[in-house]
Amino acid sequence: MDHIRNFSIIAHIDHGKSTLADCLIQKCGGLTDREMSEQVLDSMIIERERGITIKSQTAALKYFYQNDKQYYNLNLIDTPGHVDFSYEVSRSLSACEGALLIVDASQGVEAQTVANCYTAIELGIEILPVLNKIDLPQANTKNCLKEIEDIIGINTNDALLVSAKTGLGIDKLLNHIILKIPSPKGNIEKPLQALIIDSWFDNYAGVVMLIRVVNGIVKPKDNLLFMATGFTHACEQVGIFTPKAENRQSLSSGQVGFIVAGIKDLKFAKVGDTITLVKNIALKALSGFKETKPQVFAGLYSIDNKECNRLRDSLEKLKLNDGALVFEPESSEALGFGFRCGFLGLLHMEIVQERLEREFNIDVIITSPSVTYEIEKQNGIIEIIHNPSYMPKPNEILDIREPITKMIIFLPQKYIGSVMELCTKKRGIQIDMNYHGKNVNITYEIPLAEILLNFFDRLKSVSKGYASMDYKFIEYRSANVIKVDFLLNDNRIDALSIIIHRSNARQRAIFLLSRICKIIPRQMYDVKVQAMIGNEVIARENIKSLRKNVLAKCYGGDITRKKKLLEKQKAGKKRMKQLGGVEIPKEAFSAILQIEDQ
Repeated sequence: MDHIRNFSIIAHIDHGKSTLADCLIQKCGGLTDREMSEQVLDSMIIERERGITIKSQTAALKYFYQNDKQYYNLNLIDTPGHVDFSYEVSRSLSACEGALLIVDASQGVEAQTVANCYTAIELGIEILPVLNKIDLPQANTKNCLKEIEDIIGINTNDALLVSAKTGLGIDKLLNHIILKIPSPKGNIEKPLQALIIDSWFDNYAGVVMLIRVVNGIVKPKDNLLFMATGFTHACEQVGIFTPKAENRQSLSSGQVGFIVAGIKDLKFAKVGDTITLVKNIALKALSGFKETKPQVFAGLYSIDNKECNRLRDSLEKLKLNDGALVFEPESSEALGFGFRCGFLGLLHMEIVQERLEREFNIDVIITSPSVTYEIEKQNGIIEIIHNPSYMPKPNEILDIREPITKMIIFLPQKYIGSVMELCTKKRGIQIDMNYHGKNVNITYEIPLAEILLNFFDRLKSVSKGYASMDYKFIEYRSANVIKVDFLLNDNRIDALSIIIHRSNARQRAIFLLSRICKIIPRQMYDVKVQAMIGNEVIARENIKSLRKNVLAKCYGGDITRKKKLLEKQKAGKKRMKQLGGVEIPKEAFSAILQIEDQ
């Protein structure tokens, strides 16, 4: 184990994490020049297009260290960089003894860098600061090093300056990893304890589990026990990624690799679970495991109702590679049959929608996202509400609690006023503010529901694109929120129901009503659109009817002839209104349900 180094990479989006990983793999001969491609650890097309990492990947590299003329095994564990996947990041970091803190020399420290770095500090792992992109003309290394010391509190005397694009400083970085990052601690004689870093489904092998062996040894044909679920299964094969998959005879203490056990469902191989042996069970599981819980819920419907079964099959296939996705059937009078889906966050929701459209060729309508609310009823029962349509009647509710997040925002000083105004408008409570040269970081407590309503886009707009943010859920807190229903000719449209703070309810309802009236096609009779809280109408608009000129051919003669035709038309419209229903075009729902900020 003295010749093993397990390390991860911490970086904000677009700070060069994937490029640096490519450079390390190529330098250590993990892949030949012919096999190399850009962002080799980002296997999904969406990851490459967006420049983000969604699934954790590993690369077991061999590096010849000149000082002691020995080969070292360097296990690189690539981690997701977005806030939605913070739990996966924590599990990846807990499998390492060190982490490279990558900071773009032209942009400096940003929000997600700080959040993931604090996670690494809490786990007690060695952090090596690295400035990337030093070849750019706008690089400001001195200022970036000062930001790392001031904001994160890490000594930068040994910080390395590299350029992943040109390969500058990569050899020195590899030597630094061997010198500074401690070798793994563990005992091969102890009962097996292996941490599941990530898992996904392979069409041929079943569930593939990415693991770090902490203690003991695992070999094919061993009978495995998953300590969180109590599930047992025989190990079929073990191996490592270089990043190509290579089978091994065994994986022992300190090593990072994969296990295949013929499992067909991800629910039996949860991220963060501990694997041990049935014949020699470990005394306790590794700490840190928790169930991933969806934070954002939305309805997913196919544009063509005939494709409902195909949508279900597609979601089930997606779930094979995404254990965090949950869904259950639901129906809507306006949209037909669909599914209520739970996501880790807005990015996770966008990725699922994009994968459905690209990989399965299904055009979907996604309803306005909502968060989970805790409802305490008058009889003492506590209900968890994911869908506004299931909100109990107001007289049954004792208290409503909404999820609150702690948000860190990094921005230049000149945009403080506009960002603070935005956060206050979103019901944010300022907790802390620290100045670091020309930049400032502000900490707020903001309801998660307010972040869903176009917050990130507005933050980028008011700060001219310079602000970055990161947030995490902290607690449920009592809130004065209400459900707003929308009626079309006295018929409730369940897919349009929203839960919103009482102070914004009337303003939001009027704004949404105006959008509905622009999108719904005019009928031969007036269409009444209303917004209601309980039994009280708080806003109303009319969609004016189309009028056919029945008097066009009636020229001359007595006025009673014209009156008779007009009365006949009036009676016909009344009958049409009683018998006919207003059909909302499904294509319009995506526009209606994207509630823009005003």
